[in-house]
Amino acid sequence: MNEPLAAKTMAHELRAVYTLWLRDMTRFVTEWSRLIGALAQPLIFLLIFGTGLGSTFRGGALLPQGFSYTQFMFPGILGMTVLFTSLFSSISVIWDREFGFLKEILVAPVSQSSIVLGKMLGGATQALIQGTILLILMPFLGLWPGILGVLKLWLIMFLIAITLTGLGLALASRMSSMEGFQMIMNFIVMPLWMLSGAFFPLQGVPGWMEFLMKIDPLTYAVDALRGVMYEGSPMAKILVAHSFSFDLTVVAALALLAFMLALLLFRRGEG
Repeated sequence: MNEPLAAKTMAHELRAVYTLWLRDMTRFVTEWSRLIGALAQPLIFLLIFGTGLGSTFRGGALLPQGFSYTQFMFPGILGMTVLFTSLFSSISVIWDREFGFLKEILVAPVSQSSIVLGKMLGGATQALIQGTILLILMPFLGLWPGILGVLKLWLIMFLIAITLTGLGLALASRMSSMEGFQMIMNFIVMPLWMLSGAFFPLQGVPGWMEFLMKIDPLTYAVDALRGVMYEGSPMAKILVAHSFSFDLTVVAALALLAFMLALLLFRRGEG
C-alpha cells in the first residue's frame, strides 16, 4: 500500500470514529432528563450517606482527625458517576440493533476497530463530562488539587471510562434484549462500586474481600482519584493504597484490555 492511499484510509477510518462519537454525543446533549438523573443520584448519595455515615464515623479511628466522611466518600462518588455513565452508555448498541442502524454500520466500508473505538470514545466522553460537572463541588468540600491535579483527575476518569465502556460494549454485543442488558448491568454495577473502596478504606479488610477489591478495576481509579485529591495532606498516607503512577499504569492497561475484549466479542456477537 502506497503512502497516499494509506493516508486516505486512515483519514476515512478517523472520520468513521468521529461520526459515531458525534452521534452519541448529540444524543447525549439532547437528553436533559438523562443528564439530570445521572447527576442527581451522586448528589443524593453524598447528602444521605455522607451525612448519615459521617455521623457514625465521627470521632472514630477510621478517618483522620478533622477529616469528614464526605471528603472521604467524594472520590468514590465520582467513580460511581463514571461507572454508571460508562456502562449504561453501551445500551445504545442494543437500540441500534433493534432499529437497524447497527446493521448499516457493519456493512459500511470501515473496520470494526473504528466502530468499537467510536462507540467507546462516545461513552467515555459522556462519563468525563458528568464527572467534570461533579468536580465543581470539590472546593465546597475542602478539596482542591490545583490545575495539574484536575488534569490528572481527567486522565484517570477518561481511562476508567474507556475501560468500563469497553466492558459494557462487550456485554451489550452479546445481549438481544434491553431487559437482559439492564439486569446484567445491575448485577455488575453495584459490586464494582461497593468493592472499589468508595465506602471504606482498602486497608484492614478480610482476605477474601481484599482479593475481590484487587481485581475490581474501579478500585485503582478511586485510589488514584483519592491520591490526587489528598496529595500533600496527612490523609494521603493513611487512605491512599498505591502511588499515582501505579494506579495509572493499571488503569491504562485495563483500558487497553477492555478495548481488545470489546473488539473480540463485538465481532463474534455481530458476525
